Amino acid sequence: MSDAAARISTFLQAQAAETGAARNTQLAYARDLKDFAGWMAARGLDFDSIARTDVESYLTRCDAAGLSRATRARRLSAIRQFTRFAVEEGWRTDDPAVRIAGPKREKRLPKTLSEDEVTRLITAAATTGRSATDRARNSCLVELLYATGLRATELVSLPVAATRGDPETLLVRGKGDKERLVPLTEASRSALSDWIKLRDRADEAAVENGAAPSRALFPSRGKAGHLTRNRFYVLIKEIAVNAGVSPEKVTPHTLRHAFATHLLAHGADLRVIQTLLGHADVGTTEIYTHVLDERLRALVQQHHPLAKP
Repeated sequence: MSDAAARISTFLQAQAAETGAARNTQLAYARDLKDFAGWMAARGLDFDSIARTDVESYLTRCDAAGLSRATRARRLSAIRQFTRFAVEEGWRTDDPAVRIAGPKREKRLPKTLSEDEVTRLITAAATTGRSATDRARNSCLVELLYATGLRATELVSLPVAATRGDPETLLVRGKGDKERLVPLTEASRSALSDWIKLRDRADEAAVENGAAPSRALFPSRGKAGHLTRNRFYVLIKEIAVNAGVSPEKVTPHTLRHAFATHLLAHGADLRVIQTLLGHADVGTTEIYTHVLDERLRALVQQHHPLAKP
């Protein structure tokens, strides 16, 4: 292992231990720092010798390569945290990235779905799949996602123990290893109950064949032991096609956005939505007020007599 790779590994281990960085965040930082290290190596630089101008040159190269503002901002964040860690560890005496301003984030409204589109997705999920077990799992996934607004990773990694006994709420471990309670709807509880029955039968059969019992609500034979986020993404696309909804519009995250937008449209308090989504800052949640404003503006333009040309 090279010196750069060893230091990146040490940094990531510290991030996981000290800040509770999520696995997906660690993987993103690892990719970003590996790319930066490769760029430095090609120029005869290393983490000990880089200056502020070098970091700025790297970010300019990222811009020229067509990387989005969000990706460039994340790469700068990874470099900043690494260089700060390097100073704390005594690898350097100065921080070359501390005063670099990142690209301003684009103000894009989150893509969402109408209530009718969500209803069609829920109906289609119950009929998508080669077996009754697959169909029950897909129905449970979509019902739970729309009922709770969970992040995809939070949903697919749910432990089955958290869902036993027909609960009215779920205890979820989210970003930063923070826990929150989310209530369940009657429809999602029914779909969950149906799925657990079939899931347990399949798990018992697997144990009889020598496998270890699964702790996941959505088991998988893969390394993670549960349905992966990528597989869930593909499933959602398949369900969208069967529902007659454009698959380009539908991802696990757009269903999370639909959950928040529809709650707000029906009068839910913004602070309540913030808690349910697990947002640390209510400012993040306020984006949904803009989504609602856009919809109301469109309705006025479409239906108000004085708005017509």
